[in-house]
Amino acid sequence: MPGEASAETPTVQLKFVDAGDLYVTWRWQHAPAEPRALAVSRALVQPALDALTAAIPTPRPGERLTAALDRAFAGPLADRDREIALSESLARALIPARLAAEVNDFLRHGRRPHLRIQPSASLGRVPWESLRVDAGERMVHDVDVSLLLPAGVRNAPGRRVSDAGDGSVVAVIDPVVPGGAFAPVLPGLADDSPLGTELLTLGERLRGARAGELSRRRIDRDRLRALLATASRLLYVGHVTGGAHGLDVRMHLSCDAATTGRAPLLGPHRPLTAADLAGWRMPARVALLACGSGRDAAYAEPAGLVTAMVAGGAEHVTAARWTLPTDAAFGAGRPFSDAAVAVARAHAEPDDPAAAVGAWQRGRADAWEAGAGLEASPIVWAALTTAWAPPPARIASRHGTSA
Repeated sequence: MPGEASAETPTVQLKFVDAGDLYVTWRWQHAPAEPRALAVSRALVQPALDALTAAIPTPRPGERLTAALDRAFAGPLADRDREIALSESLARALIPARLAAEVNDFLRHGRRPHLRIQPSASLGRVPWESLRVDAGERMVHDVDVSLLLPAGVRNAPGRRVSDAGDGSVVAVIDPVVPGGAFAPVLPGLADDSPLGTELLTLGERLRGARAGELSRRRIDRDRLRALLATASRLLYVGHVTGGAHGLDVRMHLSCDAATTGRAPLLGPHRPLTAADLAGWRMPARVALLACGSGRDAAYAEPAGLVTAMVAGGAEHVTAARWTLPTDAAFGAGRPFSDAAVAVARAHAEPDDPAAAVGAWQRGRADAWEAGAGLEASPIVWAALTTAWAPPPARIASRHGTSA
């Protein structure tokens, strides 16, 4: 274990770089003068990464969404023994043994570390939280995990994390998209459903949704920007689609053909790209429950919706690494709806929403390990990750060094 840790949470930055082989560096924030580095042969990590790509429900080039879902539900993430084998192989390939020993040393002394991970493009879809590091034990059992954005994003000149706002929560649930190309992800969301109940407890703090009409409302980019100007949180549950590059990743609101923006028209609808969000004020906490909403790291130039939210002032952004099957894809349970509720509750926690999301993921992992059905598989819960991008001054005061 490097240095002598402070009384604060032991926090380590783990960074990966693709340069033919995979290069790994990490440093504990209480010991910045003692960085670690190693190179890992691409041949040692690529088989596990290829197996992961084949397992997740994100369509591959030329593959239809329905075929991708069928492939995922017949693959390792839907079968406990095969999923365990895949998760263990990813952990062996990607977690340096020396780092694991350092984490274990903290754990033996009753201290739970925080692991901040900056993945390379080839690792953009790795579900770090679910990696199986021991019998019945996932990474979220041992450490708190958050996504570390590049320094040029989180420490950009002029970036300011938004203040607490006015306490309002903007909920955009299945907004009506002109042209009918997108089916609702939570059809018929009722007031007495778990998510409906969670939202309606907000009372007058709820914006963008209301009793009796929690979903399928018309909210375009102008209305959303106005709502976010003073908000404390954003919960978006809907559709996100990829683009040619990270800044072309698109949210789908009720924007029609008359709307100006960077995306070409999709029939009578103009999507909202990550680039369109430049200059918006974002609340400190943002949750994007949509397919591939957190795919920033998978692009050669790391950018996307998470980056745009952080640039606008968000400190915590929870998003999805891959395509999220909706409840209709499962024979029992409602894993997508449950995920939306869990993330909404986590972002209501006063302290650390990333840790709260991790606590929910631990519960899902325990259920899966104990023999629960497909609804507890990592297909949904392992897709979610939370980026944490606090003001640099806060990191410096906590650990005696900059981020």
